Order: sequence, then structure tokens, then C-alpha cells
Amino acid sequence: MKLAAAAFAITLSTGSLAAQEAPCGGNYEAWVGGLVEEAVEMGFNRGAASRFFGSAALDPDVIRRDRAQGIFKSTFVDFSKKVIQQYRINYGAKFYKEHRRKFDRVQERFGVHPGVLLSFLALETDFGQVQGDFNTLNSLMTLAYDCRRPDLFRPHLFAALQLYLNGDFDPATTTGAWAGEIGMIQMLPSDLLQYGTDGDGDGRVSLTDSVSDALMTGAKVLIELGWAGGEPWLVEVEIPRHMDWSLSGLDTELSAANWHSLGVRARNRSPIDRNLKASLLLPQGRFGPAFLAFPNYRIYFEWNRSFVYATTSAFFATMFAGEPMYNQNNPEPGLDNQQMEELQRRLLARGHDIGPVDGILGSLTRGAVQKEQFRLGLPADSWPTPKLLNLLR
Repeated sequence: MKLAAAAFAITLSTGSLAAQEAPCGGNYEAWVGGLVEEAVEMGFNRGAASRFFGSAALDPDVIRRDRAQGIFKSTFVDFSKKVIQQYRINYGAKFYKEHRRKFDRVQERFGVHPGVLLSFLALETDFGQVQGDFNTLNSLMTLAYDCRRPDLFRPHLFAALQLYLNGDFDPATTTGAWAGEIGMIQMLPSDLLQYGTDGDGDGRVSLTDSVSDALMTGAKVLIELGWAGGEPWLVEVEIPRHMDWSLSGLDTELSAANWHSLGVRARNRSPIDRNLKASLLLPQGRFGPAFLAFPNYRIYFEWNRSFVYATTSAFFATMFAGEPMYNQNNPEPGLDNQQMEELQRRLLARGHDIGPVDGILGSLTRGAVQKEQFRLGLPADSWPTPKLLNLLR
């Protein structure tokens, strides 16, 4: 779970130059000394900060994993079929039955459907069974010291220090994912401080061993990010063979009634509030799976920025809510990693903002692809094909 990492540091030290510049690399001892000085500026005790940060060590395996996140270069179909497994569906049903009263309390309080939380639990930790065995402080120190994303991880170090002083973080024994997330729903320390909710009434928040705490905290995160209780997030649809494909994509929102007038129908034929706004999402173009994505769907990107992960999690939630596996249909062949990187370089050269050249078909790249498809007279469905790449050459 990757939320707004800088919130904690900004709250404690709005004017801290160090927090804004996120220094990284160089002499490790000197860098740790800088952390201690920044902690003192924030009001932490120097001795406590020195002991806390001084107990950590860099972990090269964390860097290796950070550099090897190739799974997010997968297509939606490939990634979702890999992680949406029958054993997760079966265990999810069992988990829900066992903890139904907890889910009911969460839904009553926040309006978040159980399926949404079941999906997060399934994909993040297999319902708490695989929470990770990396030393959390070492992971955070490593990623903050590394110069790829120090601005994301440095603030979490001070949040972890606060949790330590609160008695909720042991630098020697607190473990989790390689990227520093903790617990059943994998939250980073700043977010745990901001959103952590005592769901079982024992006076503390433990996301590692309290299902109630994990569910309440996860739901609170969603609501704070703007989740509208009781509204849909993603609905699989059937689409006509011929339509204006430039209307697809997250940049366009029409009412459900407008989409219905264009021939877009929910696969399960269930009625949808005609006034709700939605975007037509075609993860692999007009010949692949198709969905209407409602405002709640966009909240998934605050949980995880990956388009493939967010869409998979949102769809998996619909399955836990009773829907069948999507129709894969017959998507056009896409681009391999080398071709995708070339496409991104060519899009950059044409002035499109697509972020870094990383071979990942994210939302920015998809938007740029659609604009070029429209310019070239191709069906503007945001799915890059070899034909598009050849035309851009």
C-alpha cells in the first residue's frame, strides 16, 4: 500500500529543508547523522532518534527487489489471471464466513463492501498469511538512503520513530514486506499513524494480528480518500462493435444513462444508477475485457499507483461480491518491453507527459497513446499495438 508518504513529515516539520530535498546516498554514517538532526528539528529526543536509526542496517536484497518489479509490465489479463486464483476465492469465502460480523460492522460504519476489503487482503497478504519477513526499519532505511525514491520513504522513517516511542514498533522485531509495509493490509508507518483504527477495542492498533483493526483501518483509508459508500467501483460491460473509441479512457466521464444510450450494457444486466458518472475502461483495447469505472475506482490509484494492480484489485473485489470472471475476449497483440520503451521515447519526443521511460503501460502512457491514435486515424482505444509504433516511426 503506497499512500501519501510525505504527510507525516510535513505535519511535524513544514519548513524542514531536509524533508523537502530528501537527501540520499553518500557516506552512510553521515546520512544517518542527518536523519537524527532532522528528527531533532521535528521535536524528537536526540538520544531516542540516535538509538533508533543507529540500530538499522542497509539490506541489499531490498534494492534488488525494488529494481525487479517487472510484474507490473504484464498486461491486465496476464497479471489478473496470475493472481486471481481459485484457492484465493475459496479461502476468501471461508475468511468472510469466519469474520462476517467484523465485516458487517465495517460496512455499517463506513459503507465499504466486504468484497473490496477481501480483495486487498487476498492480494496483499493472502488474508494475513504472508505478511513478509523483512525487518521493516532496515527496509525503510535502505529505500530512503537509495536515491531512486527517497522522497517517498524518508518521511516514513520519522513515522516509524513515532510509532517506536508510542510502543507500537520494535526496530528489532517489526517485520513486513520488503518495501516497508506492515500488517494484513500492508500499510506504511505514516499511513498507520494517520489512519490506524482500533477495531477490536483493546486500546491499540495491530494490523498484524487483529482482523478487526485491519478491516476498520482499511475502510477508514478508503473513506478518507473519498470512497463513496454504497456506490459501485467497477462493472464489467458488453460494448457494441462500432462506437467512438475516443470516448474510452479515464479522461472521459459520462453518465450511466449516456453509456446505455451508446449501447454499453452491464454484463450481468443489473441496473445501474443512471446519474452516476463512469468512464469506459478498456485495459487491452476494444477487443479485450471492458468495464465501466466509477469514481470509487479512482481511489484504487491512491492505494497503489500501478494501473494493472489497481484494475485487478478492483475487479477481484467484484468477484468477491458475486460476479464471475471477466470475458477475456480476443485482445490485439500488444508490445514487448523493448517496444514499449521505444513507444514511450517516441511519445516523449512528441511532447506527451508519460512519466519515466519504464516499459510500463500506465495511465499517462495510455492517455498519450489514445491521443496519437486519434491523430493518426486509428481506433482510439488506448491500447498500443505494433501498427501504432510503426506509424510513429
